[in-house]
Amino acid sequence: MVNFQLERTAPLPLDETWRRLTEWPRHGEVVPLTRVTVLTDPPTGGGTVFVARTGLGPLAFDDRMEVTVWRPPVEGASGFCRLEKRGRVVTGWAEIEVGPGPGGRSRVVWREELGFRFLPGVVDPVTRRVARYVFGRAVNRLLRMG
Repeated sequence: MVNFQLERTAPLPLDETWRRLTEWPRHGEVVPLTRVTVLTDPPTGGGTVFVARTGLGPLAFDDRMEVTVWRPPVEGASGFCRLEKRGRVVTGWAEIEVGPGPGGRSRVVWREELGFRFLPGVVDPVTRRVARYVFGRAVNRLLRMG
C-alpha cells in the first residue's frame, strides 16, 4: 500500500476546477489504456459508483470506486471529495480537495492510498513513483481540458 499527494494550481474558478476533476469519464481520456464507466444515475454525489477499467483485453483490471464524501465548492469555500476503492484488485482511497489559491487561482490537493492485492510490499517504491507520475500527468491534463 502506497500513499502519495499531488498539489497543483490552476488559473480557473473553483467550480470549473472541480468540474474538470470530478467528471469521472474524462479520467479515461487522460489515463492510458483506461475507460471509465459510471454505474449510477447522475448527478454525481455520495453513493455514486464508477469503474475504471485499465489494460488490454484479458490483461485488464477494474478499479471500482464509490464516492463516500461529496462537498462541491460553494461561495469561495473549498470542495472535498473522497473515493473508496472497492475492487478485487485495487484497494485504497482517493481524496480531491479544490480550494482558493494564490492570485485568484484554484489550488488542488489530490491524496491517495493505493494498493494492489496481489503485489508484494517490496514493489511499493516503484508503485509510488509510477502512480505519482500517472496521476500527476492525468491531473495536469484534466485541468487543461475545457
